[in-house]
Amino acid sequence: RVTRSADLIQDGPVPPDAPLVTQVSRWDRLKDPVGVLRAFAEHMRSGDAHLLLAGPSVAGVSDDPEGAEVLEEVKARRDELPDEKRAMVHLASLPTDDVEENAAMVNAIQRRSDVVVQKSLAEGFGLTVAEAMWKSRPMVASRVGGIQDQIEDGVSGVLIDDPTDLEAVARAVDGFISDPERAAEFGRAAHQRVLEDFLGTRSLVQYMHLIEKLLQD
Repeated sequence: RVTRSADLIQDGPVPPDAPLVTQVSRWDRLKDPVGVLRAFAEHMRSGDAHLLLAGPSVAGVSDDPEGAEVLEEVKARRDELPDEKRAMVHLASLPTDDVEENAAMVNAIQRRSDVVVQKSLAEGFGLTVAEAMWKSRPMVASRVGGIQDQIEDGVSGVLIDDPTDLEAVARAVDGFISDPERAAEFGRAAHQRVLEDFLGTRSLVQYMHLIEKLLQD
């Protein structure tokens, strides 16, 4: 049950037929939400696409003291955009009081998205990456940390070698938006990748095989 509302900063809602690019992450400089906004605003060519940056309510994340500061930086950068471009950028702070409610909101955002971005400057295993891949969404992500083990570049997503290369990020996103069939193909491969390699049942089977081998030895 979703009873709370997200705190939205937008000039108006996302049009139902507009392509939507999203990044769901903490308001953290290592997730580089300002960089995502700049890549979208300064380099993307898909003129009708909208960007949604979503993260947890900064009031609900006690272990992230910089969250509020980073969110203000994102707001300030959005405010600097020309009116037409600013109207295409949406910020959402999601309530975290109820874990399942928050997960339902993230699920809805990812399923509405046409392309999901994770432009982290550093990352372990990207949970939001796996979630979006499971939902068959094409990914554009940084070739850092665990993300490069999750995504097969050119098969289940596009990995950006240099996450500070904003033109490369925008080019990869534009490539999916301009070719929906290619985006769908990558999305299907992304789902299959998670199904085969990143579900808990796979780890359980691996442990069983390991135990069997140890007992045989």
